[in-house]
Amino acid sequence: MSEPESGACLVIGAGADTGGAIAHAFAQEGYQACLARRPRNADELETLAQSIRTEGNIAHVTPVDARDEEAMIALVERIETEIAPIEVAVFNVGANVNFPIAEMTGRVYRKVWEMAAFSGFLMGREVAKRMDTRRRGTILFTGATASLRGGPGYAAFAGAKFALRALAQSMARELGPKNIHVAHVVIDGAIDSKFIRENLPDVDERRSEDAILSPDAIAANYVMLHNQPRSAWTHELDLRPWKENW
Repeated sequence: MSEPESGACLVIGAGADTGGAIAHAFAQEGYQACLARRPRNADELETLAQSIRTEGNIAHVTPVDARDEEAMIALVERIETEIAPIEVAVFNVGANVNFPIAEMTGRVYRKVWEMAAFSGFLMGREVAKRMDTRRRGTILFTGATASLRGGPGYAAFAGAKFALRALAQSMARELGPKNIHVAHVVIDGAIDSKFIRENLPDVDERRSEDAILSPDAIAANYVMLHNQPRSAWTHELDLRPWKENW
């Protein structure tokens, strides 16, 4: 797929680990990185943006609550009119929480669904409107082990991730014939992230053996999906370390 180098890559959930690596990778491809997280994380977004700029690439800080429909509509409109056409949109929001089912409140379940599913719909809908008029673009959704099977205590997370996967499938069937590539990436394993580094005792050993998912390696796969020839598009990609149990 060929787009103008000045096009934008929107990353919803642009954190310091996977989301940041994805933003860096697409910026290196020539896209303007539009970094989005909740407004309370604006300082972290600016740090990420500066690291991208240090590499000689372009980055924009675009704080947003992805659950807010009006805010998401305004965000996409602002990028399209003030920055560049969105050629790639990546939904990378986590919401990985664990609660025993008897202790799960309706508020928690709803919030997790809003974060990991509803906000993905909002992003997908808004960017699809623009991509449809241009008849090109890539929309990528980050899934998890919970996209395929619900573990103990992860009822809310699994419910949201199953919903996101179904959304991606439906969008792919609708938008594929319009030359818009929609893909869902199952990240099935521990990612070398701040949370894992603080909670996994053997993280250094795993990293030395390539037995933990590298954010940069994940990002390389997202770029690969975007650059795939449309005669052989991947819809769902399953990523796991080589030592991970199937």
